[in-house]
Amino acid sequence: MTRRTVRIAMNGVTGRMGYRQHLVRSILAIREQGGLDLGNGDVLWPEPVLVGRRAHALEALAEKHGLTEWSTDLDAVLADDTIDIYFDAQVTSARVEAIKKAIAAGKHIYTEKPTATDVEGALELARIARDAGIKHGVVQDKIFLPGLLKLKRLIDGGFFGEILSVRGEFGYWVFEGDWQEAQRPSWNYRAEDGGGIVVDMFPHWEYVLHELFGRVSTVQAHVQTHVPQRWDEQGKPYAATADDSAYGIFQLESGAVAQINSSWTVRVNRDELVEFQVDGTHGSAVAGLRNCRVQHRSATPKPVWNPDLPVTEPFRDQWQEVPDNAVFDNGFKAQWELFLRHIVLDEPYTWDLMAGARGVQLAELGLKSHAEGRRLDVPELSL
Repeated sequence: MTRRTVRIAMNGVTGRMGYRQHLVRSILAIREQGGLDLGNGDVLWPEPVLVGRRAHALEALAEKHGLTEWSTDLDAVLADDTIDIYFDAQVTSARVEAIKKAIAAGKHIYTEKPTATDVEGALELARIARDAGIKHGVVQDKIFLPGLLKLKRLIDGGFFGEILSVRGEFGYWVFEGDWQEAQRPSWNYRAEDGGGIVVDMFPHWEYVLHELFGRVSTVQAHVQTHVPQRWDEQGKPYAATADDSAYGIFQLESGAVAQINSSWTVRVNRDELVEFQVDGTHGSAVAGLRNCRVQHRSATPKPVWNPDLPVTEPFRDQWQEVPDNAVFDNGFKAQWELFLRHIVLDEPYTWDLMAGARGVQLAELGLKSHAEGRRLDVPELSL
């Protein structure tokens, strides 16, 4: 067995997502399984170098997980010729400058989204990465979730016939921070710090719709800040200047219509925190993070509207659970493994900085649609 090492500068791992999903459940999980099997007896061993601004937090993480390398000096890390990949999970406002530095240093790029604060910045990153000849990828974790993988299986198998519509519901109640601690960082609710649910979630909806149902051709959105005051990590009140809820309608190139509600001010009355209902001429499905249920046209009941009588039909019981038929790994880890294979084996990989730019574009147009009160075309991007 030959073990090959890939060294990854991981910037932003002291944050919630960077730590839990990318460091612990992806890179460290790959190490715990003995590395990434490349075939022919070769194994890839990821070696993380933790990067951030808080030395004490980095040192504590390194000690906790038996890691030896960490630094608060990004420039020094990028100057290290042994570093192969730069990963970014910082706040969005700090991302573009750091990625530009990494590209200039010749590092391959893997990054959280949104890749930039505006579409021009996102396209610039894609352009300079192309010109530099480096490989690059953007996290698009939702399409690797078990529920959406089952949904993709149904689409590929022709289960739906013609797909007519997609209805998405995402969200949960994020506590204001005064009488109960908030589950999300306070910067999420400050527009000046890059916060807002549109810039956070519309990039997700772009790749989910694009990958499963086709390109988004128009967008119409209503955006709102339902909770105008929140309390930060120090218990101090602050004005919530960013949107906490967004209601979007997306016309797809296929002719299907997608309607997705995103909110941090909604209490959950559904089976999972995100659910998509897909209706087609031959059948329908409801997919969440893990589960997926279907109703074929041959098994569709015939309800009759009668508001004068109590409902007797058990509507939820009339759906059939889609079996796993496979072992599903953590979605972040699964995409990391595909990206690492792309780096060392040159296997195909499509979720790149250009895909990231499409997500930024949809968020930007969603906000513009709300500001102008009209539906907007979503033009195809090019470099």
